Amino acid sequence: MIQDIYPHKLHNEFIPDRPLDAAGLLFAFRGPEVLCRIEGDAVTLPRVGDIGGMPEYRFLFTLDETPCFWGMGEAEAPAGWQYIAVRQLRNRATGPRELIFSAWTAFQLANWYKDNRFCGRCGGETRPAPDERAMQCPHCGRRIYPRIIPAVIVGVTHGDSILMTKYNGRDIPFYALIAGFTEIGETLEECVAREVMEEVGLRVRNIRYYKSQPWAIVDDLLAGFYCDVDGSDEIRMDTNELKEAVWMRREEVVGQPNDFSLTNEMMMVFKAGREPK
Repeated sequence: MIQDIYPHKLHNEFIPDRPLDAAGLLFAFRGPEVLCRIEGDAVTLPRVGDIGGMPEYRFLFTLDETPCFWGMGEAEAPAGWQYIAVRQLRNRATGPRELIFSAWTAFQLANWYKDNRFCGRCGGETRPAPDERAMQCPHCGRRIYPRIIPAVIVGVTHGDSILMTKYNGRDIPFYALIAGFTEIGETLEECVAREVMEEVGLRVRNIRYYKSQPWAIVDDLLAGFYCDVDGSDEIRMDTNELKEAVWMRREEVVGQPNDFSLTNEMMMVFKAGREPK
């Protein structure tokens, strides 16, 4: 998956007043795009010393021993560099994986900083807290922490078959699994049962956890579950959510174009007969 970058390590500890380093990685964003260079299937990210014109920088995290900074503002792309949609990095480049994962994580943090310039309680302008990763309102004292949205990925199984779906309104040619966001007051297991019922009209049992994944481009923390059909396996598809929902036997399952996602790993685990029972 995209976060599997060993032997590299992304250290997300908050370090106050980390000095700017010209050799540090620079993450410059223009809306949903990140400044980078792609040669073949490899992505390169700029160093702080490569790009001028940034009015302010903010330390984000460390990749191995390299500090990583967000360049606040929109720099013009110098010759040889271009802005590419963060989502498209997954399709345009296969590595280095640690740089792609770092770009996704930096995008999540930069968006959080931009979205919380003002306090949602009193409207005051916020400032970075001095002692932890938070934005603080000097007027009412409220602290705002990075937002993480829990969601589930669900492999619904029936013997040697798994439910494969394609979402409506998305130009994605390959299959995926049932997925959805948890609601307030809902457990992850309850979310699994509700999402499956809402999207395909099936009851499930034997809900069992598999693995989790940060999915930074939409602020998610994904939790993967397998479960078994309880009773009828007749699909009653919600056409507002899905354009296709079909049962596929293990040998029919085809993976996604890359191995970045939890969804793809769960599909391939089922294909190999290694899903938790």
